[in-house]
Amino acid sequence: MLGILFVIGFVGNLIGTLAGGGGLITLPTMLLLGMPVHSAIGANKVANTVSTLSNFFSVFKRKEASWNEVVPILALCFIGGLLGGGIASLFTEQTLTVIAICLLLFALCLSFLGKTDFGQELELRLKKRTAGLLVGVGIYDGLFGPGSGTLLLYIYAHEKLAYMKAVVLGRVGIFATCFGAAIMYVLNGQILWAETFSLMIGSIIGSQIGIALARKVSALLAKYLLRVITVVLIIQLVVELF
Repeated sequence: MLGILFVIGFVGNLIGTLAGGGGLITLPTMLLLGMPVHSAIGANKVANTVSTLSNFFSVFKRKEASWNEVVPILALCFIGGLLGGGIASLFTEQTLTVIAICLLLFALCLSFLGKTDFGQELELRLKKRTAGLLVGVGIYDGLFGPGSGTLLLYIYAHEKLAYMKAVVLGRVGIFATCFGAAIMYVLNGQILWAETFSLMIGSIIGSQIGIALARKVSALLAKYLLRVITVVLIIQLVVELF
């Protein structure tokens, strides 16, 4: 079981870094292995917190983000993740799945309308609407998770950020939401530590390879990759729902 968790952590974070949607691999697999749903979500949060933190070293070494951009995103997503993790027990998995499907369908429609195509901007100018969306994704990620990385990429694409910049800030947001949510899952005693550590090691390796590959991906390829991952996410969530 621990070996399987390592593999899914690797594959999930490799894909999740490039287009989000890593949760469509890790979460269902953990549930199939018999992990309780809240323990599986908690393991995801802890593993993603550490793996995205490992990306920071690469990002700041290459000066691909500034603290002026990063700090507001960290604060907003952390607050959202903390809130989501705190109220997770109030929602059923079915309700959260419906919410996820609606959000992803909306994002996919915007993509085909051309309103969420990656642009050439290299700096995020944070607007009130964007700030609210970041908190909202943080809450959703703390509650459930699958698709949150994809939704962050859509938010940044709507702001016409370059793809690599969107990936970098997406990892920043995932770190903050997962950190906030992980605190609540740890405090609630819902973490299975051996399983979580196996997932974490695979996640760190996958995220490092993913961010290296992202530097070589064109904006057009990124757009199609994002759409494919979104469709797969929606299909998987619908299958789970019914």
